[in-house]
Amino acid sequence: MKDIDEFLRENKPLVKDKPSFILETRQRLEAVEGIKAEVDRQRSHARIVLIVTLATGLAAGVLASALAFLFPVDAASLGEGLWKSFRLFLESWKHYLLLPVAAFAIILSLVLTSDRNKAL
Repeated sequence: MKDIDEFLRENKPLVKDKPSFILETRQRLEAVEGIKAEVDRQRSHARIVLIVTLATGLAAGVLASALAFLFPVDAASLGEGLWKSFRLFLESWKHYLLLPVAAFAIILSLVLTSDRNKAL
């Protein structure tokens, strides 16, 4: 702001005789600085959302890969118990298993990008 004050003093622009010209100019510059600060805040919010979405996508991909590696295992070789029940459940519902994971990723990205979460 000092540079603009000096520029105006040196070049003496033709303005009406208003003693408040520099004060009005300074107020406008402060408003511009406020806009710049808001833009920077929104950019940082967008970066955070991007990182969270990336991490969610990576976690969903790792989970999907881990589940895909479980399917080649023969259910008869697992023995009895809870693990066999879980394995049989996965085997019967494997086509629909990634739908909740994808839905969670989509809902999380929508929640994080909504205007209500400007506190991030």
